[in-house]
Amino acid sequence: MAPVSPTDFPQQCHGAVVGLGGNIGPVLDNLQGAIAELALVAGIEVERCSSWYRSRAFGPPQPDYINGCVTLRVSLSPPELLQTLLAIEQKFGRIRLEKWGPRTLDLDLIFYGDRQLEQARLTIPHPQMQYRPFVLVPLAEIAPDWVDPRSGKTIIQLIEQVDCTAVWPVAPGLELGGSLEPEQVFAPGAVAVHG
Repeated sequence: MAPVSPTDFPQQCHGAVVGLGGNIGPVLDNLQGAIAELALVAGIEVERCSSWYRSRAFGPPQPDYINGCVTLRVSLSPPELLQTLLAIEQKFGRIRLEKWGPRTLDLDLIFYGDRQLEQARLTIPHPQMQYRPFVLVPLAEIAPDWVDPRSGKTIIQLIEQVDCTAVWPVAPGLELGGSLEPEQVFAPGAVAVHG
């Protein structure tokens, strides 16, 4: 693909999806704080927020993750939006020490409208999103008909191709840390997808 600069994108609004996650520190506070920070940025309107979901971590031994997604309306270009996400991560103490290591906050740009973009620091759609139930499950809750421009499939169609049994909705008011009791989660795999 040809290089893209911020000037290639007109100053009009585009839909975007951001995935949020974290597994160390005050995770829910960080996730909710990140959404509040996004809402304060000129050129970003937070439209919908998913519920929070718990999933097993990849990589070295570490606590489970809590993940969710938000849909946005943005007038920022993709590189500008990425820089905003990185700045918010840093504000919440994100330190990049190892691949797939624990993190206070992880913000991933999943979609930017129907654009496809491949740069050294930014690929849209996110190159792994179609394999990640911790992205697809919360996204199916708030944007089930969003179409992945690479595959032409909706989120509902993509979610049917992955095993979602290891993604559990987090019960309201849950304090993180330790193991979850049965009454603190809904049945694994019984994720309601709303249209």
